[in-house]
Amino acid sequence: MASIETPAHEVVWKHFYKICSIPHISKHEEKLAAYICDFAKQLSLDCRKDPAGNILVTKNATSGLEDRPGLILQAHLDMVPQKNENIIHDFLIDPIKPYIDGDWLRAQNTTLGADNGIGVSYILAILESQTIMHGPIEALFTVDEEAGMSGALGIKPGFLQGRRLVNLDTEDDREIIIGCAGGKDCTATSSYQEETPDNTYSAYSLTVKGLKGGHSGIDINLGRANAIKLLFRLLYAGASNCNLRISSIHGGTIRNAIPREATAVIMIQKDRTSKLKTIVDDLGQAFNTEYQGIENEIQIECVSYQSPCNVLPNTAQQALLRSIYACPNGVIRMSNHMRDFVETSTNLGIVHCDNGTISVNCLLRSSVESAMTDLQNTLYCALTQGNFNVTFTGGYPGWAPNPDSSLLKSVAGVYEAEYGRKPDIMAVHAGLECGIIGAQYPDMESISCGPTIKYPHSPDERVSVSSVNKFWQFLVKILESI
Repeated sequence: MASIETPAHEVVWKHFYKICSIPHISKHEEKLAAYICDFAKQLSLDCRKDPAGNILVTKNATSGLEDRPGLILQAHLDMVPQKNENIIHDFLIDPIKPYIDGDWLRAQNTTLGADNGIGVSYILAILESQTIMHGPIEALFTVDEEAGMSGALGIKPGFLQGRRLVNLDTEDDREIIIGCAGGKDCTATSSYQEETPDNTYSAYSLTVKGLKGGHSGIDINLGRANAIKLLFRLLYAGASNCNLRISSIHGGTIRNAIPREATAVIMIQKDRTSKLKTIVDDLGQAFNTEYQGIENEIQIECVSYQSPCNVLPNTAQQALLRSIYACPNGVIRMSNHMRDFVETSTNLGIVHCDNGTISVNCLLRSSVESAMTDLQNTLYCALTQGNFNVTFTGGYPGWAPNPDSSLLKSVAGVYEAEYGRKPDIMAVHAGLECGIIGAQYPDMESISCGPTIKYPHSPDERVSVSSVNKFWQFLVKILESI
């Protein structure tokens, strides 16, 4: 296990390393939840769990500060499970293995889970502390933030007493977030009767890999390639020019991560393999030209595969290719009101096709309700033309900025006094739970802040060690001051 020699902040890292040892991916947070409940019990703190699986731990104010208004510290328990190709890692069983790389803490070939394990660690350190001065604290640990927000959506009126909330799920220590986009899930499914091609066909595995991927909200404006979209460009060209037939497709693993890899098993007539190779080579060069300076080398791999393989009927294949090719992806519109802020986007996160069934998952984001409706209609039209059954679920509200919030002014004042500069006060094109919680508690004041994390939702995820330590000092000052 890596070690960080920062004695003043040992307690934060102690908790984070413990969290890394406990599997806690979305919808499987029960072991970490049980650990936190036992942790609270050992500290003789009140601990409650609601029907959605969220945990609320309360800690009384330091003597003499009982009259202060309560403060809610909030973080989510789940992490995104992503790993590098050909790495064996069972996220339901295996621990995350962190290591130090200069000022960064990373994980060996997987997501690190600093999003949002570092936030959880800060709260546990505060609950444990006997020296930090603070008013009444409610520690709220939500579940399923990364896979539908069901935890935050399940919070009911009366569960929380405080009306000031500090969310610890922001990934730049220079920023205080005061607003975010809303989101919605799109699921499309269809079925087909498999066909068996004749013995003039050979099977190949066609893979797009080597992409950076990343967070489908925070990183969507970086212009990174989507492995599924690139794969479908190859498949469309192959089907149009050399009668390529699709046997199976596996692209993406989670709707809120930009897909880094996608693979199709294809069948092609033996006398057309040279034409396929030309298409693969030409498009591979085109992809690398298009994404030069954005991606590292994009790799296209086409290798022989065991035969025989069943395939989609031609009509089903054409419908699939046209629908996914037409499916919007990436930034749809930039904001008119905030510089460099994405208003509306969509991420084609998953396409699976095998054994007679096809499933597609997208995540839509927008801070403008009418734009969200327009994007939903666009996706519906693109996918229904391929005879998909399309549903939209899991919608959660955006978080409207309140620049006049007294909580914001207090925290921004602490920041400026601590660092000699004003924080960057921003909205973010990602889903934060503040808006959802605020819908149940309309008088809630909320902000979000945290240490610097890079490349969340990908195996390149890393958290700055110096930033974690710096933010700890800032958080302690917040507690002491407000």
